[in-house]
Amino acid sequence: MTGIALDPWVVEALCRGEHADPFSILGWQRDDDGQWLLRCWLPQAQAVALLNNEGHWLADLVCLDPRGLFAYASTTKAPFPYRLRASWLGCTQERDDPYRFPLVLTSEEVWHIAEGSHRCLWDSLGAHPRTVEGVAGVAFCVWAPNAKRVSLVGDFNFWDGCCHPMRLRRECGVWEIFIPGLSVGEPYKYEVLDWDGRRVKKADPLAFYAELRPATASIVAELPVPAEFAHPQQHRSAPVSIYEVHLGSWRKRGFEWLSYKELAETLIPYVVEMGFTHIELMPITEYPFDGSWGYQPTGLYAPTSRFGPPEHFRDFVVAAHQAGLGVILDWVPGHFPEDEHGLGNFDGSHLYEHADPREGFHHDWHTLIYHYGRREVANFLSANALFWLQCYGIDGLRVDAVASMLYRDYSRADGDWIPNVHGGRENLEAIAFLQQTNHWVGVECPSTITLAEESTTFPGVSRPPEHGGLGFHYKWNMGWMHDTLAYMRHEPIFRRYHQGELSFGLTYAFSENYVLPLSHDEVVHGKGSLLTKMPGDDWQRFANLRALFGFMWAHPGKKLLFMGGEFAQVAEWNHDAGLDWHLLNDPRHAGVQKLVQDLNHLYRKTPALHVLDCEPAGFEWVCWDDADNSVFSFIRHDGNGGQVLVLCNFTPLVRENYRVGVPHAGRWYEVLNTDAECYGGSNVGNGDAWAEPLAAHGRGQSVNLRLAPLAVQFFIRET
Repeated sequence: MTGIALDPWVVEALCRGEHADPFSILGWQRDDDGQWLLRCWLPQAQAVALLNNEGHWLADLVCLDPRGLFAYASTTKAPFPYRLRASWLGCTQERDDPYRFPLVLTSEEVWHIAEGSHRCLWDSLGAHPRTVEGVAGVAFCVWAPNAKRVSLVGDFNFWDGCCHPMRLRRECGVWEIFIPGLSVGEPYKYEVLDWDGRRVKKADPLAFYAELRPATASIVAELPVPAEFAHPQQHRSAPVSIYEVHLGSWRKRGFEWLSYKELAETLIPYVVEMGFTHIELMPITEYPFDGSWGYQPTGLYAPTSRFGPPEHFRDFVVAAHQAGLGVILDWVPGHFPEDEHGLGNFDGSHLYEHADPREGFHHDWHTLIYHYGRREVANFLSANALFWLQCYGIDGLRVDAVASMLYRDYSRADGDWIPNVHGGRENLEAIAFLQQTNHWVGVECPSTITLAEESTTFPGVSRPPEHGGLGFHYKWNMGWMHDTLAYMRHEPIFRRYHQGELSFGLTYAFSENYVLPLSHDEVVHGKGSLLTKMPGDDWQRFANLRALFGFMWAHPGKKLLFMGGEFAQVAEWNHDAGLDWHLLNDPRHAGVQKLVQDLNHLYRKTPALHVLDCEPAGFEWVCWDDADNSVFSFIRHDGNGGQVLVLCNFTPLVRENYRVGVPHAGRWYEVLNTDAECYGGSNVGNGDAWAEPLAAHGRGQSVNLRLAPLAVQFFIRET
């Protein structure tokens, strides 16, 4: 017994679930005399027999502790594969011993994790069904370098952290174990014992699937198999028109959500029919609180189970690609919630977040801030970006709240933030993280895009990292959104005093690659819907909204519109309810919907409206200072002679004989008028307009037009 016995304190630590290195005492071990011995840990077992791989009895194990520790002194010269037959009160079960299997991570994986350079981190960490030494099971790996002990828990061991303590790979701080017999669909967590004796059950940060809230366990799932697909054209010269969607409230079936399958059958055809090029999904990474809309995620590697399993989300993306539609995900690497099962205080230390609340806590959202300066945390996030692009075939990531990441004093009072090493307010570590992520995306997924929701004047957001920029492909133009909506709120009689609110955006329109957003943020928290922001009686409100859309689609920059706006939703967006689709029975709402559809089709088929969206050569003012009439006129160019003349009349007056200078003689024909009868307008239009050799606006040719009330009109020159 002396060879197989253990010091009492070691036995006590194991039985109490406090032993930090179970693989050093369990499974095959050598004693001081070089003889092989076997120790097995099966809590509460009454007897254990040793079997060979074929299930034949070899020996009965000696009980070292009645709480479940057994041992066997071998007479063989080398370890051999074995199984165990354990007897509990009224139950006998054969099983493989997790402590007989080799290391899970390779030395190369360990090195990359330690260096923070593992671009396919999801291949190493998390739960992975696999076969080891001919035995099927699941390998589990979790980064928790400061924990005293980490155990795997689940239904298979009655959620008892004493049953399956894991092995620590000290080189990289990862705990690992292979559990034979487990398979896809198994719920699990990690029980973390910290050095203060606290035991907390944590969800897997790299779980690929999670239980539906309010349950919080991770679920073993296969990695998605990427399908063959082609990304839509997304470069600066391509038409990009994005439909932003909250999956839980686009439509409802009674009080229930539509599933990924149902959304693939209904949402995708609708978005395609409306002429959008992309659909942007508000965050679908797993999150516990519906009211956060997904912006407080706890499972960055798992599509939310609210709408179905991961494979159904993958099928949704495949269906979008088959329909020619790109899919953009709202991605949240800026903060995470304090929920106990999440990343906060993960291993008993401030592992993912800063310890000092002046760096690690968002007062606005009551969330924790990632420690971007810790290479493993930056790796966790950058790899997550690649995960969605490579494993699910996502076409782009819209990065949420970038401004909050860039500045250490974001929404903080004086004295409530810590300057950077140079004494400045910029978050140098977050900047480096964003540059790294965008560089990785550019190298590994060159056909995909990233978009920044960034509301400050931080320079170079859409400049490549190698040129000192952040490396995003596009930046949301929050200034355009704010100024344009402010202008549209004014009563038409007062707009003459605010002409600059619309023209100012063109002074910086090409400093970045911009997306013009009318997003969910503009129709919540008491702001009302887009329609209710418009002044005037019912006719004027609808006309103003149509004019707003006409101006947006004519303006340089890619387009983004939140769901419901396309048919003039009246009520403010409510994440608990579906959109008011019954409004389409009203011709005014149906007219707005048709207008957005036609604007999309015109935008996509007319190179002058998109090819030079991000280039100064694509835009030319005709007249920006006709404030007395609240009229704007400009020309969009495609660089190859194609031109679109745009007239915007932001008053309810019909303006007869309005002369506009044009660069060329010939016929200019009206291709779209937001006041057309089919959109619910008064049908004031022009038909054809012939240029005359009369000077106007510094040009030798001009056309005489009839400007529709509260309308935007598009004219194309016949070539």
